[in-house]
Amino acid sequence: MTTTVAQQTSQKASPKPMSPQQIRKGRRMALLLMAVGFGPIILASAMFYGGRLNPAEHTNNGALVTPLVPLSDLQLQTAQGAPLAARFGPTQTSATWLLLVVADNCTEVCQQLLYTTRQTNIALGKYATRVSRGAALTSLPPALAQRWPADFERMERFEPLPAQTPVWPPGVEPTQAPQLLLVDPLGNIMMRYPASVPGGDVLDDLKHLLKISRIG
Repeated sequence: MTTTVAQQTSQKASPKPMSPQQIRKGRRMALLLMAVGFGPIILASAMFYGGRLNPAEHTNNGALVTPLVPLSDLQLQTAQGAPLAARFGPTQTSATWLLLVVADNCTEVCQQLLYTTRQTNIALGKYATRVSRGAALTSLPPALAQRWPADFERMERFEPLPAQTPVWPPGVEPTQAPQLLLVDPLGNIMMRYPASVPGGDVLDDLKHLLKISRIG
């Protein structure tokens, strides 16, 4: 039987069905490519949030907040009346890390924590711009309120949103004791420190996080 040129071309162009071995090989290759592409991201996330895969020479000095608590749960607003949480998130290119002091009446212990927070931020040197600092305080003693502009000029004051009640992370109760919260640029409260924390401990954690983080 005579075969036309068109039939010959069609026969040559028809792909042969893949064997089971070729299918398995293709799947392994796809999995390998996915591991190469997404593996570092998964590993970095585990190091960043879990702390379990951090280098052996570093341990967190602060207490990890697990699971992460969104900053929006605190229901705080800026001096301009805007929700504080709106500053953070993956679409906010100017978002920074935030050191947030929370307390009821800011007594001497609270004031020492404010000072520790300020000095820690300054000690970051050229990386200080990647970290901002603020305070959510129910009330200030008159003497502290008077010297606030001079002593804590770059520490913002935040207040509760109208008719909203803050939901604090586990272990955080400002009416009982002041604490320092660390918020990441995505808007997650990820670590907390007692009022007695040495500034060096906070500084070590920040340096480590800023080193491994590509956000903020």
